Amino acid sequence: MTNIKLPAMTLALFMAANANFASAQTAPVRDEFFWLGQMNKATAVINTDEALLDKSMVPRITAGITKVIKDGAQAGGKRPSTVITFEPLLIEAAGAQVTLLHAGRSSQDMHATYRAAILRDDMLNLADQLNKTSTTLVNLADKHANTIVPNYTNGVAAQPNSYGHYLLGHAAGFERDAQRIREAYVRIDRSAMGTTVLNGSSWPLNRGRMAEYLGFGAIVDNAYDAGQISSVDEPVEAGAIVTSIALHTGHFIEDVMTQYANARPWILLQEGGSNTYVSSAMPQKRNPGLLNSTRSDASTAISLAMGIVLQAHNITPGMPDPKEVKASSATINSAIKVLKNLDKILGSLIISPERALEELNSDWTASQELADVLMRKYKLPFRVGHHFASEIVDYAKAKDIKPLDFPYKQAQRIYADAVKGSEFDSKLPMSEAEFRATLDPIAIIKNRATSGGPQPAEMARMLKESKQKLAVQGEWVQAKRARISGALSKLDSDFDRLAEGK
Repeated sequence: MTNIKLPAMTLALFMAANANFASAQTAPVRDEFFWLGQMNKATAVINTDEALLDKSMVPRITAGITKVIKDGAQAGGKRPSTVITFEPLLIEAAGAQVTLLHAGRSSQDMHATYRAAILRDDMLNLADQLNKTSTTLVNLADKHANTIVPNYTNGVAAQPNSYGHYLLGHAAGFERDAQRIREAYVRIDRSAMGTTVLNGSSWPLNRGRMAEYLGFGAIVDNAYDAGQISSVDEPVEAGAIVTSIALHTGHFIEDVMTQYANARPWILLQEGGSNTYVSSAMPQKRNPGLLNSTRSDASTAISLAMGIVLQAHNITPGMPDPKEVKASSATINSAIKVLKNLDKILGSLIISPERALEELNSDWTASQELADVLMRKYKLPFRVGHHFASEIVDYAKAKDIKPLDFPYKQAQRIYADAVKGSEFDSKLPMSEAEFRATLDPIAIIKNRATSGGPQPAEMARMLKESKQKLAVQGEWVQAKRARISGALSKLDSDFDRLAEGK
């Protein structure tokens, strides 16, 4: 494989993302060297069983493979990441005859296979962290199912809503990301081994058995696709998922960030620790450091994902530009870091229901309900009712009148003006009590009737379904990891028996 020289800025992003993720890992990483070792072990077992490898060669070959792997596991041991640098170690350990293993293989299919295997592990790590963060999100939604807050559109306070309902909306976006991971995983979880370079081999290699030993769910069917097309598609698709996760995270963060421009926000981060820091110049300022850094990390994740796309652009099939393991892993790991920090954000939010309700009652976010009730209950066309409500808002803002203080007589006058010259009675059909109840944000939420709304019955249903989906996703991650571990364990056992001459 040709080494790729990345632009300095892109390389720095890759290295930083890898370093941040690696520092959090305690278990040995299944890197390129690991998978090259497993491929050689599987080849020895399969080709011996199927008479493609002379049994007289087995002791020397298995001993050589074992030595290279054992040496690589030592501190400072050589762990080459390419076939052409791994093979000399085999030759040194077992002689040139060890290259009998290479019949029907190429660096093309072997590298395509370990790239898929490593990306597969990375995607499971991403799915696992996404599930953990989404669980925190859904649990927070459950806690705040009855917390009524303003929601915003076009950056302007729009309507009251349950904060739990709002959070479930974000959770739905992350659930689609989880679906994308599962769908992409099927396409990544395929073995290219045995396709050689472009069109297979004259050696009747058992590709299906090789895939099973390496824990793959299937083979890449078309030999040309295996190394030339699919190997590019896989990291690009993974990058698209990272982009979606980063965008969803950024949307949430920016919604919280806008509150920091208010003198009395209804939601903010708990102060201290890594959450906030005091301005170096202005003693009163508590800057939301965790929000800033997580948003920046989300931008880095998108940059890394776009880097892979740009490297895949305008190249002939088979070029190695977008296939680098480090680039793909750094992209996935950057998204994992973002999700971990989002989890911290969710656990650090301080929400004031009283302040949120005060903000709702200081603005006219409930005004649409006037038009809705007039249409639903009194058959007034929505646009007429909307005009009436809009005129009330204009009058209230001009006079600095809050919704709870609006004079009922003025509402009657404005209604009469709104329907003047029409077929409708000039008398406001709402009583004063009904007029005021219609402007109550809490009542608005409870009276929602459509499926998927914030009313208590729908919140209970959606919370239940969200938790069920998270449980299924968690089981899926565990099952996939167990399948890979089981396959590798069987390979190790069968190779050990072969090495022992059993």
